[in-house]
Amino acid sequence: MTTTVEPLPRETSVPGQTGSAAFDVLRVPLLGRFLRWRWSRVTLQVPVLLLSLVMIGHAFWGPQLAPKNLAALLTWVHFRGLVVLAILVGGNLFCMACPFMLPRELARRWINPRWEWPRGLRNKWLSIGLFVFVLFAYELFDLWGDPWWTGVLIVVYFAAAVVVDSLFRRASFCKYVCPVGQFNFLSSTMAPLELAVRDHGICVGCHTKDCIRGRRPLATGSEGTPDSARLPVLQRGCELALFQPRKVGNLDCTFCFDCVYACPHDNVGILTRLPGDELSQGGTRSGIGRISRRFDFTALATVFTFGALLNAFAMISPVYAVEQWVAEITGLRVEWPILAGLFSLALILEPTILLGAAAAVTRGLAGAPASVLQIINHFARSLVPLGFGIWLAHYGFHFFTGFLTVVPVAQNAALRSFGSPILGDPQWHFGGLPEAIVFPIELGFLMLGLVGSWIVSWSLAGELAPERTGSAFTPWAVLHALLFGVAVWIMTQPMDMRGTMLGG
Repeated sequence: MTTTVEPLPRETSVPGQTGSAAFDVLRVPLLGRFLRWRWSRVTLQVPVLLLSLVMIGHAFWGPQLAPKNLAALLTWVHFRGLVVLAILVGGNLFCMACPFMLPRELARRWINPRWEWPRGLRNKWLSIGLFVFVLFAYELFDLWGDPWWTGVLIVVYFAAAVVVDSLFRRASFCKYVCPVGQFNFLSSTMAPLELAVRDHGICVGCHTKDCIRGRRPLATGSEGTPDSARLPVLQRGCELALFQPRKVGNLDCTFCFDCVYACPHDNVGILTRLPGDELSQGGTRSGIGRISRRFDFTALATVFTFGALLNAFAMISPVYAVEQWVAEITGLRVEWPILAGLFSLALILEPTILLGAAAAVTRGLAGAPASVLQIINHFARSLVPLGFGIWLAHYGFHFFTGFLTVVPVAQNAALRSFGSPILGDPQWHFGGLPEAIVFPIELGFLMLGLVGSWIVSWSLAGELAPERTGSAFTPWAVLHALLFGVAVWIMTQPMDMRGTMLGG
């Protein structure tokens, strides 16, 4: 299947693009040379894959007490914290070093995918469902405290990536299935870096469009001729259908570097940009379309933000009182229907009421001709900065208070595996920073998220109602402040030290 690419107009400015004036990480000596190297991504993936295999082995054959198991500890304490912190300071570095893609690449050496991803599933609905399912299973089965099932989840992830991408062409698993990927895509809108074109003028004069079509032998020949289309691909282009000259921001970008490797003009860089700026951008985005017309992105942003509150709320003691109260009222003696009710309330009913009310007030105050649903679609993106701030505060708490716990667990694993303390005797007293130091950091993350959401919503309000921007902005500012207040209250409550010796 040949990728069709529209010719670029002579007007080379693209909304949301950073431009050649930005700092380019690929221009940094040594680091830039390494990242431009064809095997740089594999070099980053291999150690993560090896660590994943160690985690799987420890999950099934190591101690089944979560604080002493590498799979449970690294997955639920270190991995989650490092993912969001890496995005905050850099970008989507986990997808860049994703270990699930290496077995997929090996499988594709023998299996050539035959099918295109079904048209009816070319959206975010499946991945949203899987994201909610993982959150639900995490609470229902106490995955944070069950190394064996944590190992099963990791194995299922590897298997799903291999199976999906062995059957379907391009990066179907990353774009349409992977719930971790969707989390990273939204979070990466707040990252300070993006893969972007350095000089759009060069792209205007490029006839091969290798960044998306892939580089072939004799690529400088006649574009799109049958002979050139049959030539073998030396370097594939973007498998997520993001045409670099029309790409905006980090949504759907896995930092795979295929566009960097494929560009014959060395015109794609890792450029600095203003975090969150892409959320304010309108227009059509390559590989995505118009965000304001895609209700699946609205749902994804909503689940991302309200799911952050729900996941954090489930870690504090009031949730147990709520579950007990519901059990007494309903007479239920099993947890899953109670938990399902809480999830429905937090992820469906509550967002519907709050977003609907904010949109209705906006429509009345600003006199916007759009429908309530259209206004919700327009402003839903403004939830993302605050949602990311909540995830940062929550996951940051567990990481900062327990980042040294991996040391004694690794020491104990080596002792049990080799019969001698080759890494030293387990230092079980190792923990992390005291909560008194961590809480101001959490509060800072939340405040950054709130300010980010206000900035994005102000820009979106100006686009919706240029003459009544303040009126359109106010309901959403109040909504963000309300969610911020709830998040602060949650973070002030005693939180379970799940997965560590401090919490059992």
